[in-house]
Amino acid sequence: MDGILVVAKPGGMTSHDVVARIRRTTGEKRVGHAGTLDPDATGVLVVLLGRATAAMQFMLGLPKAYRAEIVLGIVTDTHDASGTVVRMADEVRVSRDLFCEVLARYTGEILQVPPMVSAVHHEGRRLYELAREGIEVERAPRRVTIYEINVESWPDEPFVVGSRIGVNVVCSSGTYIRQLAADIGESLGCGAHLGSLVRTRVGPFRLSDAHTLDEIETSARGNRLQELVLPIATGLSHLPAVVVSGEDARRVSSGAPAELPVNECDPGSLSEAGTVPGDGCCAELVRVHRDTGELLGVARVERSGKRVHLRPVRMFVG
Repeated sequence: MDGILVVAKPGGMTSHDVVARIRRTTGEKRVGHAGTLDPDATGVLVVLLGRATAAMQFMLGLPKAYRAEIVLGIVTDTHDASGTVVRMADEVRVSRDLFCEVLARYTGEILQVPPMVSAVHHEGRRLYELAREGIEVERAPRRVTIYEINVESWPDEPFVVGSRIGVNVVCSSGTYIRQLAADIGESLGCGAHLGSLVRTRVGPFRLSDAHTLDEIETSARGNRLQELVLPIATGLSHLPAVVVSGEDARRVSSGAPAELPVNECDPGSLSEAGTVPGDGCCAELVRVHRDTGELLGVARVERSGKRVHLRPVRMFVG
């Protein structure tokens, strides 16, 4: 079974737990996911089946959207509700104007220090492994991008310690929302932690299109699971498309380079190079389709005069 399952991950499960359960349900040995979701978080987890696992590297950078709850005046050691409270404010004085002003500071490209409970490696070990042993190490800040952040829900005023503000965040891959909540709290002067988190979108995959594990298992028992599985190409829709036929299709399918006129590419698909802000698209990479519509794989584009050279990166056929 080759394709993509959009799963509505429940709270209390790791992303690995979900993959293991899907593996048992489908009987497919090759199962992976396109971006970890914390155990306490819920929402979209993109699960890849069979040959779709080969597309993982092209999907990990897809932008993500979240619905988060920021708890004011309480700081925890993990920056979320599962941690131990390490500090509480005496009071919380936050106006909507101040809050929106702080949000504006965290919009765009920012530097973010990965939290100690993250899966980032440090000298061969995961940070969360060190955190469990009470060890804290210095972490280098990383560049991430907050494309959009706005208020979704505002609590009754006056605020008290523990008041919750709901926000919607659209961000680049690699952004830690728990760290964002903690940093916003420090900027407000009262401290904060992440109360809850729902991932509402990964690239083109939305929560409204996701299936619960129970739904997936019921479909599998009724031999209807394939109805829920999306084609591999849906996970690569952020890449420009190139169509090949005949001998070119045969060469690309076998992993050999091919070339074709620029006008055989989708109009405007190769008009820009480099990263396109907001959609995770690298115009240097393209998805290659046979003229029948079948997805062959992903190739790298190299221009030479009026010819486009396609050098296969990963093929999904054969």
